[in-house]
Amino acid sequence: MTYTNDVNPSLIQQWIAEKLEPQQLRDNLLSQGWDESIIKTYIREYRRVKNAKRLTVGFICLATGAFLGFISCVLTILNPVPELYNWILYGLTSVALLILFFGLYCIFE
Repeated sequence: MTYTNDVNPSLIQQWIAEKLEPQQLRDNLLSQGWDESIIKTYIREYRRVKNAKRLTVGFICLATGAFLGFISCVLTILNPVPELYNWILYGLTSVALLILFFGLYCIFE
């Protein structure tokens, strides 16, 4: 399957700013008289650009959650401040897991 590079990026960004759904976009382009193959190419590119933002946020959340989880693990093992042991073990680990799962949600949605 080949993709043409004739897609106008400013038009894609305009549609993203308008928050159009792919079906609305398809209907609008059909009413303007666009060819079906060109519409499929534009909709494919529109979805790719729209999902790229979500993937970036997902990977940033995964990295942040993994780092917090690692710090939580190290601080739990070392136990530098015994009074904060439960806060580190349960609190920081829970926050790390929440961030990790949010990142996974963004990636796999």
